[in-house]
Amino acid sequence: MLGRFLEYSIPTPDIRASIDFYGKLGFSQAQVGETWAHPYAVVTDGRLHLGLHQLATAVPALTFVKPDVLGQLDALESRGVVFEYRNLGNDVFNEVGWLDPSGHLIRLIEARTFSPVKQPRGSLCGYFLEIALAVPDRELAKQYWERLGFVGLDEPDGALPHVSCTSDSIDIGLYDPAQLRMPTLMFETDEVKESLARLTSAGVAPSGAVPAPLRHRPAALLVAPEGTPLLLANA
Repeated sequence: MLGRFLEYSIPTPDIRASIDFYGKLGFSQAQVGETWAHPYAVVTDGRLHLGLHQLATAVPALTFVKPDVLGQLDALESRGVVFEYRNLGNDVFNEVGWLDPSGHLIRLIEARTFSPVKQPRGSLCGYFLEIALAVPDRELAKQYWERLGFVGLDEPDGALPHVSCTSDSIDIGLYDPAQLRMPTLMFETDEVKESLARLTSAGVAPSGAVPAPLRHRPAALLVAPEGTPLLLANA
C-alpha cells in the first residue's frame, strides 16, 4: 500500500553537525540527488536511512516511495487517509503527505532521492529495531497502520509495553507517551556498557534520561544535534 520505506526525514538546523554526529556513531553517508532545493543528506547503518533536511518548515516524517503517486490517492483515501498537502503535476516532484491519528507525518513520494550505499558500516549503537512513536491510543494506531499494510503485534511483556507494526522495509513501534514523548530510534545491543565505551571513544556520550522502566536495566539514551533520541537497550 505505502510502497517501500525510504527514510526517516528529520529537520536539521545544522546539517554538518548532524552528519558529524552520525558519522561518529558509524553511519555511512549516501550519495543524494538534486531533488530538493534545500541542503539535504542521508546517513545509514544499512537498515535505517535518515534523511537530514536543513529546511525551517520541515517536520519529522516517515517517508515512503512508490511510483505513480497520483494513482495511489483513491486507495489511500478509501483507508481513511486525509491529505495535509498534495504536490502533484507534470512539472513537480510528486509528493503527498498526511498525519496518522497520533499526529505523525507520513510522506509518499514518487522516486528515490538518494543512491543505496553498497557496503554500509553498521553503527556502534547495535542492531536497529524500529522507529518508536508516541501514541495516545495504541489500539487505534495499530488498526490504522494495519490498514496501510503493516502487521501489528502486541508486545505487552516487554520492559516498555508496546505494539510492533512490522513490514518488509521498516518496523514501527507504538508506545505510551508517558514512556516515550517523541519519535525515538530504537537499537538493541548485546552489551550496553561495551557499546557506550566504544561511543565514548568516538566522542559521543549519553545525553538524556532513559524511560523510567529502563533505569534499573542496561540502557542509554543519545540525543543527536537536531534533537533525535536514540535509545540503546540490551538484547
